[in-house]
Amino acid sequence: MLKVRLIAHTPEPEKLVAAAAMICYSPSGADEIMEGLSPEKVDGFLRMLTDMGHESPIEHASFTFAAEGVSRSLLAQLTRHRIASFSVQSQRYVRGREPSFITPPEIAADKAAAEIYEASMRRAWEDYGRLAELLFERHLRELTEAGEDERSARKKAEKAAIEDARFVLPNACETKLVMTMNARSLHNFFRLRCCMRAQWEIRELAWQMLEQCRAAAPGLFAKAGPSCAYGACSEGKMSCGRAAEVRRRCGNV
Repeated sequence: MLKVRLIAHTPEPEKLVAAAAMICYSPSGADEIMEGLSPEKVDGFLRMLTDMGHESPIEHASFTFAAEGVSRSLLAQLTRHRIASFSVQSQRYVRGREPSFITPPEIAADKAAAEIYEASMRRAWEDYGRLAELLFERHLRELTEAGEDERSARKKAEKAAIEDARFVLPNACETKLVMTMNARSLHNFFRLRCCMRAQWEIRELAWQMLEQCRAAAPGLFAKAGPSCAYGACSEGKMSCGRAAEVRRRCGNV
């Protein structure tokens, strides 16, 4: 099951953003500005930044998430968001011992489709296991014959084996990752991925992340979400036509 958790963020992110924006127009230094910022002043300044569409100051605040129960397919979409940092469980160093994969809801809801899907997953994992064992034995033999001590040879053989065996694994494979984005990148991420036209898995990830960002910095993410939540749909004639539903989810009703 998809699970994402906000594990760290910039201390006092909203106060920092307000101070960073104010320094552009103030003769005072950052320390003095920070000291003079009350919660009311921070809220007012964030609203002004939002109304003006002045986004560069919010880049100073960053948020780090840990995600589990997500597919390699989602990872391919996620890493298209280039202003971000990713650390992902490696299939080169971590050998899969048990089948672990994500099943799309539409497949799970169809008995015949689910049977085909699960059989395909089992075959892929069985082939992965057989390939890993065959390659491991060959690499171990070659390394041992070359004079490598057994412990070192086994370690090197294992890595070399799973490095190539993983090529048969499907996009459905479950993975884990840690991701850091600044607030401006997150606004862009939520605008694109909370949209009803986004793929179902990354959309669910985005909504969970948005809820946690709002809990940590409500003023900073007050108007975060897909474009239709607070204005016109950016999808044009490709619109899903469900803006009212999205606005309710965003609390904008």
